[in-house]
Amino acid sequence: MTQPTRYPLLFAPLDLGFTQLKNRAIMGSMHTGLEEAENGFPRLAAYFGERARGGVGMIITGGISPNSEGGVGAKLQTKEEAQQHRVVTDAVHATAPDVKICMQILHMGALAHNPQCVAPTAVKSRIGSFTPRELDEDGIEKQLADFAHCAAMARQSGYDGVEIIGSAGYLLSTFLVEKTNLRCDQWGGPFENRMRFPVEVIRRVRAAVGADFILIFRISAMDMLEDGMSWDEILILAKAVEAAGANIISTHFTWHEANVPTLATMVPRAAFTQVTGRLRKALTVPLITSNRINMPDVAESVLARGDADLISMARPMLADPELILKAQQGREDEINTCIACNQACLDHAFSARMTSCLVNPRACHETELNYRAAPAPKRLAVVGAGPAGLAYATVAAQRGHKVTLFEAADEIGGLFNLAKRIPGKEEFHETLRYYRRMIELHGVELHLNTRVDAATLRAMAFDEVIIATGVEPRRPLLEGIDSPKVVSYADAILGRKSIGKRVAVMGAGGIGFDVAELISHTGVSASVDVKVFAREWGIDFENHPRGGVTGVQPQVAAASRTVYLMQRKTDAVGKGLGTDNRMDPPADTEAAGGADDQWGRVSEDR
Repeated sequence: MTQPTRYPLLFAPLDLGFTQLKNRAIMGSMHTGLEEAENGFPRLAAYFGERARGGVGMIITGGISPNSEGGVGAKLQTKEEAQQHRVVTDAVHATAPDVKICMQILHMGALAHNPQCVAPTAVKSRIGSFTPRELDEDGIEKQLADFAHCAAMARQSGYDGVEIIGSAGYLLSTFLVEKTNLRCDQWGGPFENRMRFPVEVIRRVRAAVGADFILIFRISAMDMLEDGMSWDEILILAKAVEAAGANIISTHFTWHEANVPTLATMVPRAAFTQVTGRLRKALTVPLITSNRINMPDVAESVLARGDADLISMARPMLADPELILKAQQGREDEINTCIACNQACLDHAFSARMTSCLVNPRACHETELNYRAAPAPKRLAVVGAGPAGLAYATVAAQRGHKVTLFEAADEIGGLFNLAKRIPGKEEFHETLRYYRRMIELHGVELHLNTRVDAATLRAMAFDEVIIATGVEPRRPLLEGIDSPKVVSYADAILGRKSIGKRVAVMGAGGIGFDVAELISHTGVSASVDVKVFAREWGIDFENHPRGGVTGVQPQVAAASRTVYLMQRKTDAVGKGLGTDNRMDPPADTEAAGGADDQWGRVSEDR
């Protein structure tokens, strides 16, 4: 296949000396839960095999622990464990011999969910379950040896390389930052000592695996944490890691306990690549950048700016395993774009559930959910062109059924047409673009502005009728509900009724937050403007203070109205939202709860 001219940089090979990557697209590390599941490795083999077949140049697995105290359910220490991993590497190499697969070695440190967790100092993480045990000299030596042994076992398992994660609040990064490393010995104190452990990990791993093995170090290029690493410290560490034997440095942009969003849909596309670009100027090894790069044109523009050598896309390849292949073949309009909702991926991962994808339910279920040709095609009617109706109609048509899709509104999408209007949820347009293309591609007969009833459908003699008409908003039986001042959330979002200056939003779930965001929003959406995003979240990309945020005050444009977000529960507002999309309430939030039949109040000037 000839190299496309539209993405010449994305499809350019990268020579590492002893091996070559066929293009600049990487499926980044993402823990799925298959690593610990029963019969999980054959399922992982199918999952990664499908992504390898989809055109990616390199795959990095979810985190694998070097020992039991590392905290990840899956570890690699023994020959028996190596045999399990061989199932995955053999599948990838058999499917696509030109695709590299690297295993991420993840030691969770103080974030490990077991009482054996260890750290440089016995400092409990804000989000950790246990206070870690402080490592003594023998303990540090054991961890170093276990990292090296794990990497050697990865090579025996057929991997082409390993990635050592030194960011996010995991073990290596807790050595680097003063607030989690209070030691006064050779492993603590000045930064040259604090970085000694991660640098020694790289040195030991390189010695264990030899020169012809890919070694990636994932550095926290911006901690998004008060009193995180300074820019000078990041440079010193990166150069030391390069000298110690890393072939590639991958940039990461947060600790898990940081409050700044880096992955959610309200984050602009490629918001953090400028940080990678700045670091790239000081190094000679290739750099990987990541975070909110979900389409090939975004990846190409990042490479064109010189921000990185390689582009990591993890969640986008959950959403569409053929993303790179479609880009190569000029089928960008068929890409099922990651909308960064995080509902079935990160939210599941952080609550120890199996990862999947909201827009691609086959993700991590490749051995269970397959759309085979229907043995006896039928005439099907699907009523309702919201997300459920769209998914059913297009998959059924793909399988060979003759599908007619009825929608009472003048456009497809259902409630997605409300969601896409919320500032920060502009990505939802992509899902509707994808389904419009799938309707065309699979020959679904679409009837908009068409409300059908049972008699009409019966007269048309369909073999089956599928009802996907969605939900009706709940109308609470409260005194005054019929007042002209009461507006439904649909009317508020669509602008069908006027909204006053002082507004009470009844309900603090996802829709309540969306309505509050919309009616209090002023100016450009932060999700489409990196400068606005940085200002609202207190990030200083230009001067890069410690952690990127130290001493920076968030600045939000003054709203034209006051919004009261109300709920009946006494829990903090937002507690029921997905983990990755939930932020701590602001310090000036006032919350009050009541009995089940009373509305607690949270007020905030926005």
